[in-house]
Amino acid sequence: MNWWHTFKQNPLSRLGASILILFYILVIGAGFFAPYDPINDIQREGSLLPPTPIHWHDEAGEFIGPHVYPVQQGATDLETGKRELIVDRSQPSPIRLFVSGSSYRLLGLIPANIHLFGTVGPGQLNLLGTDEQGRDQLSRLIFGGQVSLFIGLVGICISFPIGMLVGGISGYVGGAVDTVIMRLTEVLMTIPGLYLLIALAAILPSGLSSAQRFLLIVTIISFISWAGLARVIRGQVLSIKEQEFVQAARAMGAKPLYIIVRHVLPQTATYLIISATLSIPGFIVAESVLSLIGLGIQQPDPSWGNLLANGTNASILVFQPWLIWPPALLVVLTVLSFNLIGDGLRDALDPRSLR
Repeated sequence: MNWWHTFKQNPLSRLGASILILFYILVIGAGFFAPYDPINDIQREGSLLPPTPIHWHDEAGEFIGPHVYPVQQGATDLETGKRELIVDRSQPSPIRLFVSGSSYRLLGLIPANIHLFGTVGPGQLNLLGTDEQGRDQLSRLIFGGQVSLFIGLVGICISFPIGMLVGGISGYVGGAVDTVIMRLTEVLMTIPGLYLLIALAAILPSGLSSAQRFLLIVTIISFISWAGLARVIRGQVLSIKEQEFVQAARAMGAKPLYIIVRHVLPQTATYLIISATLSIPGFIVAESVLSLIGLGIQQPDPSWGNLLANGTNASILVFQPWLIWPPALLVVLTVLSFNLIGDGLRDALDPRSLR
């Protein structure tokens, strides 16, 4: 377990792991951590509200604890584009922990009728403001993470077994089989991934739920992502198959597929672990790009990609930046965290660093 000790000594890897653990806890328990239903809790006359300010004193200056006031959008200044906020200070709404509310689930993860925090009264607490429909942006970010964070995990569960098996068979069998498989792999690698994703996603049947569209997108991405892994595995298998333990298994009459799965592929585990952590960000970015251009998860269901689509509206980008920066920051932090973990594992599992 020297590699684990080495990994833990890497501060950047620990930082990346801590960020991802926090993110996955939030999205798995989204029904509890999100204060509102990301789809059905719509504030009337509350579209594009800025982050809600939290107050501690009433109008007379007396301390009454954390509370918010009901807020509505007023008239828009045609010259500056700014909107007037109408604050009803006669109805302070206290902020409380463990507040009951509506239950919602996006991908079948844990729902909850009790939320970590919320308000009691007509005022609503929108820590990251509201979108153009008057829905809480923080709740949509948390639920959107269910798609963006799990698409990478599901993707490698599909693409990696394919790449491992194809590369293992190609390297172990050799000859004409190796030639045919590698030529097909090279053809697949020459196909521009983004354009293929756009073409395939555009022909998805209409009327699909977000969960169904999610699985189809993952499948599409996975089936064009295994080629590079197969080539690397094939190169490793070419050297592993000549080692003595493989020769011994062959002499004992073991079948080729059994030798590949049981003896050869496990020897590539170090590379696979590192490659998996470095591949997940690619799936996350692919989903974000597809959703950004309208071919991924569709509104009103949230994902970080379609939340970033607000950035295509210049007025929102200028006057409501709270709709753009949070999903962009979450995507950047997630991709960076996986890369930090991958770099840490690469250093820890390097044979030259193991003693």
